[in-house]
Amino acid sequence: MSAIELFINAFYQSLNDGSLVKCTLSKSASSTPETPKNVFIRPVLLKKGLHAAFNYRFTNRDEVKNFTPGEASDRLRALLGPMFLNASLLTTSRDLALQIKPDGDARLSENAPSHAQAPARTHDREKKRLLDPAAPWLRALGITSTNGEILAQSNDKWRQINKYLEIIGGLLRETRLPQDAHVADMGSGKGYLTFALYDYMCNSLGMTPNITGIELRQPLVDTCNQAAGESGFNGLSFTAQDISRYTPERLDMLIALHACDTATDLALAAGIRNQARIIVAAPCCHKQIRRDMAPQNEMTSVLRHGILAERQAEIITDGIRALLLESAGYQTKVFEFISAEHTAKNVMITAVMGKPDEKKRKKALEAVKAIKERYGITVHELEKLL
Repeated sequence: MSAIELFINAFYQSLNDGSLVKCTLSKSASSTPETPKNVFIRPVLLKKGLHAAFNYRFTNRDEVKNFTPGEASDRLRALLGPMFLNASLLTTSRDLALQIKPDGDARLSENAPSHAQAPARTHDREKKRLLDPAAPWLRALGITSTNGEILAQSNDKWRQINKYLEIIGGLLRETRLPQDAHVADMGSGKGYLTFALYDYMCNSLGMTPNITGIELRQPLVDTCNQAAGESGFNGLSFTAQDISRYTPERLDMLIALHACDTATDLALAAGIRNQARIIVAAPCCHKQIRRDMAPQNEMTSVLRHGILAERQAEIITDGIRALLLESAGYQTKVFEFISAEHTAKNVMITAVMGKPDEKKRKKALEAVKAIKERYGITVHELEKLL
């Protein structure tokens, strides 16, 4: 039996017999942004039974997926060699270290156990997310009960909040902001994520941010301001005004989550004009490009189907947004915000200020021009705003 198979068998056995402490995959065989730098695996007991939680560590975010013991073994087999060259397995009976050479040759070594006790198998991801369920603002906004328990109807919102903070945490590790960072959340709505961001930056990162939620609906603004005051969040405020009229003196980070249609473009333009170091957007709808698409080529017969035109409009809209951000000097990423199981509007765009690069700027603008020509688009709203 090969060294890799011996390692996988040891993992499977320790997961099932309760001796698994943790398993770590390292030395990534690829350096692309789409490839995780590490994978951390631990046992977890879910309602559906024993699983292995795979925590994929990317540069600016973590992604966690749960697998049954059999699925976990198959996943390990797919990762070891093609994606990772080193792996360690810590159990209460022994420690194993696997080293794989680029040519596929593998060596397995064994040492005395470094841990005498395995961790609890409870699914404690929320504990790692650095939000206290007993926080008054969670209760004020209807997410938790008076006992600090997550309400059944708020489970999806709670997962979304924690996923959001994972992403923000990764961005702030990559790009340091001033201690008193000025942040604008454009289209803050009911304020769930705005409050979560302020709580996280203050109580987990030790910062003293000034965060402003921009929202047109006055009743929502009043509710959020009242909750902020009752929570003692002195650096958090909400104002009722149009995104296009918000002109901050300083802007370090811009957030625009589910701002409808071209409101996302208004927010992105504000972030670019104010040279925000970090921009985070989760687009909602894409009506402008959907209306303007008029291809005069083979795509005409494809886009005559409404559902296909709608999906293509989403891809084109957000793709051009990413390119225009790159043309302004940002390093951009587009990825799934939260599983489509919880929301269909699950794309997130993150942009971090980089160094000006004329070559990259021209390349991005040329790509935008080519896309517009192919789909018969006159202008993208963000392009017009810039």
